[in-house]
Amino acid sequence: MQSRRTFIQQMASAAALSGVSSFGLWSCAKPETKKITILHTNDVHSQIDPLPANHYKYPGLGGFARRATLIEQIRKENPNTILLDAGDIFQGTPYFNYYGGELEFKLMSKLGYDIATIGNHDFDNGIEGLFGQLPNANFEFVSANYDFKNTVLDGYVKPYKVIVKDEVKIGVFGLGVELQGLVNQNLYKETKYLNPIEIAEETVRVLKEYEQCDIIICLSHIGYSYDNPDKVCDLTLARKTKDIDLIIGGHTHTLLPKPELVDNAAGNKVLINQCGKSGVYMGQIDFYLDSRGNKQTEGRSIQV
Repeated sequence: MQSRRTFIQQMASAAALSGVSSFGLWSCAKPETKKITILHTNDVHSQIDPLPANHYKYPGLGGFARRATLIEQIRKENPNTILLDAGDIFQGTPYFNYYGGELEFKLMSKLGYDIATIGNHDFDNGIEGLFGQLPNANFEFVSANYDFKNTVLDGYVKPYKVIVKDEVKIGVFGLGVELQGLVNQNLYKETKYLNPIEIAEETVRVLKEYEQCDIIICLSHIGYSYDNPDKVCDLTLARKTKDIDLIIGGHTHTLLPKPELVDNAAGNKVLINQCGKSGVYMGQIDFYLDSRGNKQTEGRSIQV
């Protein structure tokens, strides 16, 4: 952990502090603003087809084809759109049992996903199984608090990625849930879990000061909230850090009809959103940025 922390601190010390932008929910955009759309999914769990017609709650909903149509429509409305996933891509239908994740990654690539993080179920075929499917993924994986040194994933999963849309820099980093006690160690091998709060603080500092990002997004697979107050969750992450604009969650299968606003450590607002499971919903967050660096947002979870 010390080597990663030292690396991040060295990068951060080389940069000047950027201005702090205002942030809040907004109902409409001014003509002079730039609009960046964030689409996101989580815990799709290999749900390739729509749910069965006799499903108890969501008959006939979800599926990659329906999601593809919706994504295409939104991209036509705003070309400055990025598509993200918060983990647990694998496991849940016979497609994964038979193809081992190949189909999921190929379809996500066709839909134009930009970045994903790694969930606990993405280790279900072992870390070698996940590694073996990476050639089928035309998108990148980020995880800042999984140290993959001495594993096959070392060098293939980055702490963060920066995307530029309409001259707006969007920094995306990933956080994963603690694997010990949740996943058999034979599956994740020597992967080390690092404290997500500490790692988030260091990574965000790099994105803010060194990379000069205008929007900072955390792809989180640590869970929205827990009864145990000592267990790190998205709500804790939001309250104990600063400069994160949006936390896109996963793991707990929480469905938020609209993003939740939480005060961060500096007293500013951070958005949290999560869209249930199985791809029945997809999140949409629209950022509006003006020439003075102010950020406003509106968001929702869309039934697919």
